[in-house]
Amino acid sequence: MSQRDDLFATELERISGFRFDEPVARVFPDMITRSVPGYSAVIAMTGQLAGHYVRPAAQCYDLGCSRGAGTLAMAARLPAGSRVVAVDNSPAMVQYFSEDLERSGWADRVELRCADLLDEKIEQADFVAMNFTLQFINPMHRFALLERICAGINPGGALLLSEKICFEDTQMDNLMNELYYDYKRSQGYSELEISQKRSALENVLIPETRTEHLERLRAAGFASAAVWFQCFNFCSFLAIR
Repeated sequence: MSQRDDLFATELERISGFRFDEPVARVFPDMITRSVPGYSAVIAMTGQLAGHYVRPAAQCYDLGCSRGAGTLAMAARLPAGSRVVAVDNSPAMVQYFSEDLERSGWADRVELRCADLLDEKIEQADFVAMNFTLQFINPMHRFALLERICAGINPGGALLLSEKICFEDTQMDNLMNELYYDYKRSQGYSELEISQKRSALENVLIPETRTEHLERLRAAGFASAAVWFQCFNFCSFLAIR
């Protein structure tokens, strides 16, 4: 069961780079819900889109599944005989998700793997979800990963890609960041928590612009790509193979 996120509530002598380790995995459902505006809507639509694209006895993927909110939303909407391949490189996340999965009632529709996405083979997929994952991957590897994902999606299938973004216009970027921090304050995070987590994420979470994402998706082989959801500096794209 998830606990309340208070990992940055006490002043730290040294702030290390953010990692998806056991303490983060333990509080992750609370952390991401209170840290990402629109998260619940993205997860709900992840399930709806899986139900739209995945055919009977086919498979889909949740890449960077963390504790499985997106995976379970997908599993609940799949047609008969289909499955979700859920992948995450954090042993702690996979362990917590494994325990949650057993209680979910959808274990027979999910194959859970602890693996690096850069090594994972994507094949015969009707639908792939990658929610708030690409932003943590080295920018040098992002195009090759998306190209490989596209190649593994069946014609007519789709990729759902959700990311924190930045803006070309400095004034707008500053405004969206301030609105985002206002959102976190409204969720009960203190100034100390906001500041320390921002420091931990620096050079770990590397955002890009909407334009960069859309151009790369098309260059990776997707026939079309568009933004379907945005709240402040969090954005979700749908790319069709």
